[in-house]
Amino acid sequence: MSKKNAENSGATHRATAAGDSLNDEVSRPKKWLAKKTYKRELKKLQVELVKLQAWIKHSGLKVVVIFEGRDAAGKGGTIKRITESLNPRGCRVVALGTPTEREKTQWYFQRYIEHLPAAGEMVIFDRSWYNRAGVERVMGFCTDDDYREFLRSCPEFERMLVRSGIILIKYWFSVSFDEQERRFQDRLKRVTKRWKLSDMDLEARARWVEYSRAKDEMFAYTDIKQAPWYVVLSDDKRKARLNCISHLLSLIPYQDVLPTGVELPPRQKEEAYMRAPFEDQTFVPEKF
Repeated sequence: MSKKNAENSGATHRATAAGDSLNDEVSRPKKWLAKKTYKRELKKLQVELVKLQAWIKHSGLKVVVIFEGRDAAGKGGTIKRITESLNPRGCRVVALGTPTEREKTQWYFQRYIEHLPAAGEMVIFDRSWYNRAGVERVMGFCTDDDYREFLRSCPEFERMLVRSGIILIKYWFSVSFDEQERRFQDRLKRVTKRWKLSDMDLEARARWVEYSRAKDEMFAYTDIKQAPWYVVLSDDKRKARLNCISHLLSLIPYQDVLPTGVELPPRQKEEAYMRAPFEDQTFVPEKF
């Protein structure tokens, strides 16, 4: 890594100190956040998220939020809590699968560009172009030249997005080895969560140190002033979700532009309308 790259990554050393070092990521929290407190605070934050979305639409903002981190670090759960109260027409989640043969021949960033937001939209990437610096690098899915080119071009690509008016926010979810292992074991036991454990997840577990090195180098090159990395300590999922949402709200100044005093119009009178006979319709059996 060049001296210039090291200097440009002002938050890199702070982030690495906070988590994701070669030996471990973060220590388990001494005290877990109570469920009652979590639900109370989450409800407040979700109200503010609704206000934020209304402001994004009102002001024509273009927002991109990237979620990265190790498997089972809590990215998906946080994304779900962010989006569950929002209008899906203005906030969408992008989680791309393995590139097709055609996409493999494209410019690397090309398939991500088509998902960028228009005015008034927020797009959340559940993993993103940083796959090249993570899974592709560690698993050997890209060449060394491809990887080095990514480290050179990614900061310029992101600066270009910011110059175009996009608000680019990047989160790295940091989980300790012990907590990740506990979550993996939980997924193995619960049928409804077993789909979350892919062969790639298991291989990544075996390559913990390689992923740590890859993350450190990625931060060294891409933790730029225009789009810094924000590390979320995620051993306590409840705290991680609240901290991340609260931080996201703090990064975009917004005002409450939600409509007030909405009144429902009077219902149309049935007059001569005759409802169709029930026996002519097919109903779902009421088993419960």
